[in-house]
Amino acid sequence: MWLLYAAAAAFCFGMRAILYQWSSRKPLDRNLMLLGVFLCGTILTLAVNAFLGQPWTRGAMTGMAMGTFSFVANMAMYRGFAVGKASLVAIITALPPVVVAAGAYALWHETLNVWQFGALCVILLGIIVIRYSNDLKLSNLKGAQWAVLAMLGFAANDLSSKQSQLWSAEVLPTLTTMFATGSLLFFAVWFKTSVREKPRAADLDSPEATASVARSAGSTASAAAETKAAAETKVPAETKADPGRPPRWPAWRTLLWGMTVGLTNASGMMLILPAFKLGAAGLVSAVIATNVLLILLFTRLFLKERFTRPQLLGIGVTIAGVLLLRLME
Repeated sequence: MWLLYAAAAAFCFGMRAILYQWSSRKPLDRNLMLLGVFLCGTILTLAVNAFLGQPWTRGAMTGMAMGTFSFVANMAMYRGFAVGKASLVAIITALPPVVVAAGAYALWHETLNVWQFGALCVILLGIIVIRYSNDLKLSNLKGAQWAVLAMLGFAANDLSSKQSQLWSAEVLPTLTTMFATGSLLFFAVWFKTSVREKPRAADLDSPEATASVARSAGSTASAAAETKAAAETKVPAETKADPGRPPRWPAWRTLLWGMTVGLTNASGMMLILPAFKLGAAGLVSAVIATNVLLILLFTRLFLKERFTRPQLLGIGVTIAGVLLLRLME
C-alpha cells in the first residue's frame, strides 16, 4: 500500500514542479506566489481536519521542522527553475533518496534487504543515466547550486516526515503546522522584500531622481523634459526602459495562482506521510523521486527538449526499478 501512496505523491509533486517551472517564467513576485502555495495547504488541511477531527499531539510539532526545510527547498527549487535548465534542475532535485537512505540508517538503523537495495540502486541509476550524456558539464550547470540546496531541503523534509510518523503524529495536524510555518516564513520574506522595494521605486519615479540622472549625462534640456514627463505620468523607470516587458502580475493574482499551485503540494504531502508510515524511508523517497519522469515528459512536449537514447534508457531503467519494488512488496 505504501507504494501506491508514494506513486500518487510522485505524480502530485511532478505537477508541482511543472507549475513552478511555468511560473518562474512569468512576471510575478516569487515570494508572494510561494506564500500562496503554503497558505493553501494551511487552509486545506485545517478545513479537512474540521470534519475528521484528528487529535493534536506533540508529534505534530515536527511540522515546524518540516515547514522550515520545505521553505528552503521550495525557494531553492523555484530559483533553480528560474535561472537554470528545467531538466537539469529536475534531475538534481530528484536525488534525495541517497541522503534519505543514509539518514534513515544513521538515525533509526533502518536497513534494506538485498532486493530492496537493488531496486533503490536501479531507480537511482535510471535517474543518473537520464542526464548522463545531455551536456552535464561544468560549463552547463547554471542553477545547479540551487538544485542541490533544494535536494538537501527535500531530503531533510522527508526525514522529518518519517520522524513524525514514528512519533505517531496525525497527518492533518502535522501538515497544518508545517504549512503554517512555511506561510509565516514566506510572508516574512515577502514583507521584507516589498518594504525594501517601495522606497527604491519611489526614488526612481521621483522627478528629482530623473533630473539627477539626466544631468549626470550632461543634457540639461532633456533633463527638464524628462522630469516633467515623470511628474505627469508617474511611469515606473523599468517600464520606460523596457516598453516591451509584460506588466508584473498584481498581488491578488499572484497569491491566487500560488494557492492554485498549492493544491498539488498539499495533496502530495497528504499522501507522503502515510507512505512514510508504512514503508522504509529510503524506498518511499526513491519512488517519489520518479516524479522526474513526469517533468521530463513536460519538457519534451512543451519545452521541446528532445530525448536522447541514454535518456530513454534511463527512463526505462527507472520504471523497471519501480516495478521491481512492486514485485518485492
